[in-house]
Amino acid sequence: MQKKIPIRKKRRLTVRGVLSVFIILTLIRAAFMGRYENVFVCVLSLILFTVPLMLERRLSIDIPPLMEAIIYCFIFAAEILGEINSFYTIIPGWDTMLHTINGFLVAAVGFCLVDLFNRSERLTFQMSPLFLALVAFCFSMTVGVLWEFFEFAMDMFFQMDMQKDFVVHHINSVLLNPDGLNIVEHEPITELFVNGEDWMAFPGGYIDIGLIDTMKDLLVNFIGAVVFSVIGFFYVKSRGKGKLASSLIPVVLPELEEKKEEM
Repeated sequence: MQKKIPIRKKRRLTVRGVLSVFIILTLIRAAFMGRYENVFVCVLSLILFTVPLMLERRLSIDIPPLMEAIIYCFIFAAEILGEINSFYTIIPGWDTMLHTINGFLVAAVGFCLVDLFNRSERLTFQMSPLFLALVAFCFSMTVGVLWEFFEFAMDMFFQMDMQKDFVVHHINSVLLNPDGLNIVEHEPITELFVNGEDWMAFPGGYIDIGLIDTMKDLLVNFIGAVVFSVIGFFYVKSRGKGKLASSLIPVVLPELEEKKEEM
């Protein structure tokens, strides 16, 4: 007799399957149009879709369907919608939303890894809920900073624009102080000509080259990391109770626990 697939597994396969179909269609379209960089992005997305399955098998854990669905949707939104369909520039706040979710997801990954070690019988010490939450937060922020380093390197060495620019209408700088004092001078930008073109008409002022975008990304990453760290703290504090936390935090498979008891 064939084994029935659990409902949660069906939902998981449905989300991954539907998004994979869209990615494959996008890949075919990009190939016909000769947009091979988009073909690479599609292939990368399909590879990333296998990561949750690989983690489950390697770590013998079960990622909750809600968490796995969020991961798949995040990859699709960032790579297919954001990069290929230009949602980063078409939809205001798209990049901010994804960086917030990224801070949340990476904090979840850090928390899960440490929590699994914390529950392992091989370790002789137990970590407090506050420590687990702090590690998850620090892990998320570290990954966020490393990503910003990557964006900066790509912009500097490959002339890309991963650190999206912002138009600035005022300059606040001590360099404008006529007496050379450490006092900030505030100057509105009323005229700006670059290479003979009036930039007040377009793009509308001075272009900040990535600083505002970087700090904004780190700020929303911080928010996402804090949100999950708080959820994780109360999850451990309540000893695994709570529907919200249970739907986001992976658990050790019963088979693995039985093997540990037999050893």
